[in-house]
Amino acid sequence: MVIEAGAPSAAFAPSEAAVRSALGEVPDPELPVVSVVDLGMVERVEVAAGRIEVELLPTFIGCPALELIESSVAQRLAQFGVPVDVAFTRHVPWTSERISPAGLQRLRAAGIAPPLDPTETRCPWCDSARVVMDSAFGPTQCRSLFYCRDCRQPFEALKQV
Repeated sequence: MVIEAGAPSAAFAPSEAAVRSALGEVPDPELPVVSVVDLGMVERVEVAAGRIEVELLPTFIGCPALELIESSVAQRLAQFGVPVDVAFTRHVPWTSERISPAGLQRLRAAGIAPPLDPTETRCPWCDSARVVMDSAFGPTQCRSLFYCRDCRQPFEALKQV
């Protein structure tokens, strides 16, 4: 997605740090407690010649939210007043290891277990290992449903990729 802005100001060129900070404010539409930065979706940011280019990694190829993520990123960066080009790349595969420590903590605080092998999944509410997978198919492609035998709470867990 490309958003063209008016003529770029020679006096103002956003820094890469400012662009990355703005990206940290773009929530994932399916997991709004984490940003696209927290999820490790931002592969490349380039600010050059009065233009911003961003490459994102899809967490799952068939994710129905990719178009929404792309447009949300482009809209957030449009504030800089320069043309913005946002695209998904598959040159590097996204893995659950890209989720930041802050992102893992935010997921856990929201009651979503971080991505682990299903045999290692722990309850985000009480940290019990006495959990059972109710369904490998959760509300989205990237989540499964679990049940804690200790605190008796259902919860979602991100799938390990």
